[in-house]
Amino acid sequence: MRAFEIVLVLLWFLPKMFCTNVDYDHRALVIDGKRRVLISGSIHYPRSTPQMWPDLIQKSKDGGLDVIETYVFWNLHEPVKGQYDFDGRKDLVKFVKAVAEAGLYVHLRIGPYVCAEWNYGGFPLWLHFIPGIKFRTDNEPFKAEMKRFTAKIVDLMKQEKLYASQGGPIILSQIENEYGDIDSAYGSAGKSYINWAAKMATSLDTGVPWVMCQQEDAPDSIINTCNGFYCDQFTPNSNTKPKMWTENWSAWYLLFGGGFPHRPVEDLAFAVARFFQRGGTFQNYYMYHGGTNFDRSTGGPFIATSYDFDAPIDEYGIIRQPKWGHLKDLHKAVKLCEEALIATEPKITSLGPNLEAAVYKTGSVCAAFLANVDTKSDKTVNFSGNSYHLPAWSVSILPDCKNVVLNTAKINSASAISNFVTKSSKEDISSLETSSSKWSWINEPVGISKDDIFSKTGLLEQINITADRSDYLWYSLSVDLKDDLGSQTVLHIESLGHALHAFVNGKLAGSHTGNKDKPKLNVDIPIKVIYGNNQIDLLSLTVGLQNYGAFFDRWGAGITGPVTLKGLKNGNNTLDLSSQKWTYQVGLKGEDLGLSSGSSEGWNSQSTFPKNQPLIWYKTNFDAPSGSNPVAIDFTGMGKGEAWVNGQSIGRYWPTYVASNADCTDSCNYRGPFTQTKCHMNCGKPSQTLYHVPRSFLKPNGNTLVLFEENGGDPTQIAFATKQLESLCAHVSDSHPPQIDLWNQDTTSWGKVGPALLLNCPNHNQVIFSIKFASYGTPLGTCGNFYRGRCSSNKALSIVKKACIGSRSCSIGVSTDTFGDPCRGVPKSLAVEATCAYSHTDL
Repeated sequence: MRAFEIVLVLLWFLPKMFCTNVDYDHRALVIDGKRRVLISGSIHYPRSTPQMWPDLIQKSKDGGLDVIETYVFWNLHEPVKGQYDFDGRKDLVKFVKAVAEAGLYVHLRIGPYVCAEWNYGGFPLWLHFIPGIKFRTDNEPFKAEMKRFTAKIVDLMKQEKLYASQGGPIILSQIENEYGDIDSAYGSAGKSYINWAAKMATSLDTGVPWVMCQQEDAPDSIINTCNGFYCDQFTPNSNTKPKMWTENWSAWYLLFGGGFPHRPVEDLAFAVARFFQRGGTFQNYYMYHGGTNFDRSTGGPFIATSYDFDAPIDEYGIIRQPKWGHLKDLHKAVKLCEEALIATEPKITSLGPNLEAAVYKTGSVCAAFLANVDTKSDKTVNFSGNSYHLPAWSVSILPDCKNVVLNTAKINSASAISNFVTKSSKEDISSLETSSSKWSWINEPVGISKDDIFSKTGLLEQINITADRSDYLWYSLSVDLKDDLGSQTVLHIESLGHALHAFVNGKLAGSHTGNKDKPKLNVDIPIKVIYGNNQIDLLSLTVGLQNYGAFFDRWGAGITGPVTLKGLKNGNNTLDLSSQKWTYQVGLKGEDLGLSSGSSEGWNSQSTFPKNQPLIWYKTNFDAPSGSNPVAIDFTGMGKGEAWVNGQSIGRYWPTYVASNADCTDSCNYRGPFTQTKCHMNCGKPSQTLYHVPRSFLKPNGNTLVLFEENGGDPTQIAFATKQLESLCAHVSDSHPPQIDLWNQDTTSWGKVGPALLLNCPNHNQVIFSIKFASYGTPLGTCGNFYRGRCSSNKALSIVKKACIGSRSCSIGVSTDTFGDPCRGVPKSLAVEATCAYSHTDL
């Protein structure tokens, strides 16, 4: 054979030599013939930036993940039918390749319905206008479009050889999404649609399994999976399918008007351990990094711009401690059990009321999980001749069926307090001045101001008119009043939502907004009218389109009426305006002029600076905050609107929408079932004041910030802030297991190691600078608020300082051997709060 022929053969066979075979059986996914226990986490590529992706993925890998899971967002990639966009934050191929470069697998959830608190559930609005279409049911126009887009994504992945069957990282794909929650509303057409979707997906020949989440009747060719806060009781619909959890909700999403949803890591870890205890082998966190709803991508209505989700990696890309660290330890503990988990089924027995043991044993390999599902009482149990203490609502993991390497309620990982630091000095923060002389502005006209308008008798639904090209739709009417006007004229408006501003004769008469539970409006606005012609201009607006529910595409928005004037003729007459001829304008004049880029002409900086007035565009220039810490804008002082940095939208801002106090409690007990309304924080305060500005959006100097302010605000009050670590803390008791990194095959010495408190500054060029608190005995409180209990070793502070200051990390044994015994016969713990700083060589 000639040399060039040998080269051709090698080029043909080499990629196939590295192909990965992915299959499954009743226990697990099977990769290259071996069952795998897999830990996964969701990161949505458009909710961060390409510059952030490698760091997010590496932190996920460092946290013990094997798989990155992401949706594919149809409306992002095909905003106009047949016109595709995969640039920038939309570069799906680049994201998948970044995951592969880190050595992780990918679960690609094509859907293409995604829910995801994403605008319109991920569907492009042009779908809505296809004649005869009905979404997510056995409807030929919809199925044709769904198949076309799904095939487009599959072909794109194949072209780049990204499926495992081609040597790529994608080991799973998903078709449809949580349809089982609402399929009853579609009747028999829903069942036939699901069967069609399964056949369509598998016919695309990806070479990897397909899944459907929340679909109990998923066809045999598809793995049905669980979504929820807990999935330990979930059972697949066939004994040939593994037990998989595609969404373990790390908390919940933030709403404008809602408190910050927090899920304690003790409960999250409990849920994960219970899942693996009872036969699970694939678990995914939704979200592992939530990110930001840039532009107008947030669904809703009323879902906030932040999509932090209380995830292990926060919105800004910073590790959230102790959640990230405790879950990392949990993942290690589960992986220590992997050989036993994949080899056999668990043998589950009761150890008493609310107490359970699960044992995986085959030959010499043995792993056990001991669970106390009581919500209040700690218990001591006997298992295999040994005694074990189980805190309430916890699971202990024993990789050798003897030694506890982790209990979900006992956190060895450090915790951290991060704060946003605003303008402390011009060196630390941007040169955005509070002086109004640094700002320019343009007034957005009230009512009709563009050429592309139309008039029609009656009130029209908003989404059908705007096609979501803008949040805004003007409804304008001129009404001639020549009767007795009365002294109490009221403008009555009924709307499908989500908010509106009413102007009468060019002046703002009133503003109203709905909320997540009740987006519709039914309002009475006292107004002043004049004899003769009166101009009524109603600005209706959406705050993210509906993204979930049966027939959600038909819910609608806008002022559908009736609209009436009450109180004419001395209060005895009502004039119905609904059926009159209204003039409509889609969007704002400033949107058409491209004011968001800041480059347009006409900006005013000469006359009196307008504050607290509605419908104003503002612009200023600023320098980026120094350093590399994440950046946010604090919008305190503003009302509601949208913001752009160098022409890129950072999303809707709404700092005046205050969270209700109804769902908040003074403390958060991790014990007991978690719900989306449990453990809310920040109630009675604005839901969101800080808005992420990725560093990649910024230049060192000469950046442009543009705001469109709807309600009225004072932009001179806003400030840039950087997120910085304030304190590093840990609190470890003498009953904690040793640090899991010390586990080795020689388990006979494990019980002699003892617990230790470990501190580690997050950045490689930082060292522990100071010890703000250290107490061994009975310390109480939480990070940032520790205090001594009834006993404390007088040596604790000096011992901790000596061990830690000047080092990036330190480990201190938590025992009387280290600190002495300040109170005999009492369980003791060590609590430490430290600060980190850059070493002098890096300053």
